[in-house]
Formats: sequence, structure tokens, C-alpha cells
Amino acid sequence: MITTDQLNSLLERRDALRGYLDVDNRRIQLQEEELRTADPSFWEDNKQAEIQMRKVKDLRKWIGFFEEIDTVAEEVKLAFDYCKEGITSEEEVDEAYAKAIALVEEVELKNMLRAEEDNLGAVLKVNAGAGGTESQDWASMLVRMYQRWAEKNGYKVSITNWQDGDEAGVKTVTMQIEGDQAYGFLKSENGVHRLVRVSPYNAQGKRMTSFASVFVVPLVDDSIEINVNPGDISWDTFRSSGAGGQNVNKVETGVRLHYTYKDPDTGEEQEIVIENTESRSQLDNRENAMRLLRSQLYEIELQKRRVAQAEVEAGKKKIEWGSQIRSYVFDDRRVKDHRTNYQTSNVNAVMDGDIDEFIKAYLMEFAGAESANK
Repeated sequence: MITTDQLNSLLERRDALRGYLDVDNRRIQLQEEELRTADPSFWEDNKQAEIQMRKVKDLRKWIGFFEEIDTVAEEVKLAFDYCKEGITSEEEVDEAYAKAIALVEEVELKNMLRAEEDNLGAVLKVNAGAGGTESQDWASMLVRMYQRWAEKNGYKVSITNWQDGDEAGVKTVTMQIEGDQAYGFLKSENGVHRLVRVSPYNAQGKRMTSFASVFVVPLVDDSIEINVNPGDISWDTFRSSGAGGQNVNKVETGVRLHYTYKDPDTGEEQEIVIENTESRSQLDNRENAMRLLRSQLYEIELQKRRVAQAEVEAGKKKIEWGSQIRSYVFDDRRVKDHRTNYQTSNVNAVMDGDIDEFIKAYLMEFAGAESANK
């Protein structure tokens, strides 16, 4: 059974979270924000009303997190006291404690995602590296891994662009993952993923190394203002292909957006190209391509902030975006993250979307430093 020290530690973490989450002030703020929604003219401006409702929802969410922790912590304390009197069993106490600790750790992790962009959904793009069919197959395995992870965590996944590989797998896939803090968690996946295995596509059965890159940006919503110059946009249309619907290769519903981005600080120009084939409607694809453009422009601004922070923190350990971050060695039954050194031998579980421990290890090492620099 748990010890008195373990119980006291749980209660201390509960009390600490009350302060970290600023629960008392959030409750006062919630009352004020809810009063604004009671104004008879509240829904006259739908956009502002939706922003206000999201604010209310967010306050309720964090208050709810603490209240749930407070409840389970008190249940553990009560069960511990009752056990001394023979009313509850040691197994019941341990079960209640395990439930409480799991919830505390989950909320402590969520609390580390304090940056504005951490609360947004995510746009996740997987590109096969050099290596033909083997790399394209690896890219499709990563796509499946992220789809499984999103499903397990209750996120909505939409494929906005899909380009099949030459013989198997995919060349590139872009997906939108919608839900609270999807970007905050998935930003840990940004970088190059390396696979080592005996390739089923090699006649000699040789061990091969393949690479795929994962690029993650925040999925912006209407609450974030992004300036886009319409004069710098041009469009192409094309026939959709890949995992599409009934009108594949019949109607030019796919759209390709070209945007000339000029850096306001350096004056340098770069072309941003976005393809969208999600819908059978060209209009819908255009609208979503614009949303993806706004997301990418937002990421460019965030990247500038990271560079500035890196200069200030030059003497400290930095997060290297775009570098090789993780190796998946199938024959040795090992998946290792090179940034945190966290590893597991359960390769099958990882490929089925069980990547929470990798995400947690990354956030525990880096998220606190990121938040402190915001």
C-alpha cells in the first residue's frame, strides 16, 4: 500500500497545481467572461462571439482539470484513512492513488504548453526522403502512426493533400489535426525520422536505412490575425489523384497556391507553394489552401521568435528544428529519440501511435525553457 509520504506528495502536487493553474483568479475571470455572453447584443458579431466563447471554454477547461484532481486526491486521502479502520482494502487505496497520479501528471504536462500557439490544432506534413519505394513506404508508415495517435487522443484528422508513391507508400501527405493543444504536443515530432530494417523491397534482403521528414505548423483559427497580400497570390488547378473520391482524374478540383512571401526585416523573397486536394469542390480546396497559407505564415513568425530566443540562449542547449530526431531500428526492436535519449523496445506499439512517452520526454526537457522565453 502507499505510504504516508506518497500521500503527502500527492496532496502537495495538488496544491502546487492550484497555484500554477491560477485557479482562484480563473474562477473570477470566468464569472466576468460569462457575464459578457449574457449581453443581448452578444451574437450580433459572430466572429467576436466565437472568440469569447472559446475564452470561456478554455477557462472552464482549466478549472475543471483542477477540480477533478482535487476530487481524486481527496478520495485517496479518504481511502487511506478508511483503510486504517478496515473499511477499505489496500488494493482500493493503491488503485485510487494510481488514478490520481496519472491525472496529476497529465495536467502537469498540459500546463507546460503555455505558448499561444500550443493551444492550436496542427498541420502535419510527411515527406519521403531519397531512396525511392523504401522511403515512400516509410513515409506512409509514419502517416499511419500519426493518424492512430490522433484517433487515440480524440483529435479530428483531415487529409488535405496525398501523393501516392511510385510503387508503394506515399511521396508526401499533409493532414490537419484539429483539437485542443494538438500543436503543443505534435511540435515534438518536427524533424527527420530514420528507419533501419531489412527491406521487403530489396531482393537480397539487405538491411536498409530510410529517411522521412515531418514538418509541423500551428493550424491558425479566426482569433489570430495574419496579413496576406492578395496581389502576391496565384493559382493553378489540377486533377486530384491518390486516396480521393468519385471524381478523381475527371474534374480539376485540386488547387495549387503560389504565394510570394517577402520578409519585412530582410527584404528577401521566397515562394510558398501549397496543394490542397481534400474536397471535391474547388472552392472548398481554395478556402482551405488559404487557411494552410495563413498557418505557414504564422509558423514563419514563430520561427523568427525561436531564432531570437536561440541567440539570447546561445550558451544553453537548443532545440534543433529540422535535424534527425528519432531512429526506428526494427531488427533491434528499438526506437530512440536522440534529443532526450528516451527509448523503448515496443516498436509495434509506437508504430500503432503509442508515442505519448516520446512527446512527454520532449516536453519535460524543452517545454519549460520555451515557455520561460515567451
